[in-house]
Amino acid sequence: MNKEKRHQILSRLRDDNPHPVTELEYSSPFELLVAVTLSAQATDVGVNKATRKLFPVANTPQAILDLGHDILRDYIKTIGLFNSKAANVYKMCQILVDEHNSIVPENREALEALPGVGRKTANVVLNTAFGWPVIAVDTHIFRVSNRTKLAMGKDVVAVEQKLEKVVPKEFKVDVHHWLILHGRYTCVARKPKCGSCIIEDLCEFKEKTD
Repeated sequence: MNKEKRHQILSRLRDDNPHPVTELEYSSPFELLVAVTLSAQATDVGVNKATRKLFPVANTPQAILDLGHDILRDYIKTIGLFNSKAANVYKMCQILVDEHNSIVPENREALEALPGVGRKTANVVLNTAFGWPVIAVDTHIFRVSNRTKLAMGKDVVAVEQKLEKVVPKEFKVDVHHWLILHGRYTCVARKPKCGSCIIEDLCEFKEKTD
């Protein structure tokens, strides 16, 4: 795909949604960090249902430590892999209290050192909480990038590197959200909704649907 077509695609996505936001509900960098950690192999809807009950009770590292691991686990037991996620969030809170004055670090290395936080989660926090022009690639972005040929790669890291290279600076802060939402609601996995897609004529997917 040439750079002119990429620019058109991203321009249309921007025009359709000038100020995209995550569908995870949060009111602080810490709440976002917890929500993104809980969202692995789970839906944003499912995470929001749990955090709507958890955050009014405990939404700081110390508050979650005071809550205790077992009660934390009860709050998130409707989310997949809740046992391991509860353990990771609890350990994460202890590290934030002990090493970061209960503040979420605006630093990739420090974020990735936290339990349950990988590159994708760190990128989401850096992008969404702090406005960094980094791109977190999940299954939706991986699919959309490869299917449209916007940025092709054999794994999520390869797609992230390609997007970093080919996405113009003006789009970098928001492209993560545009592609996730596009993959979640239009360019869906089993049967993409090509007939209602705003970039259908620019997309290079050969097996378009009506």
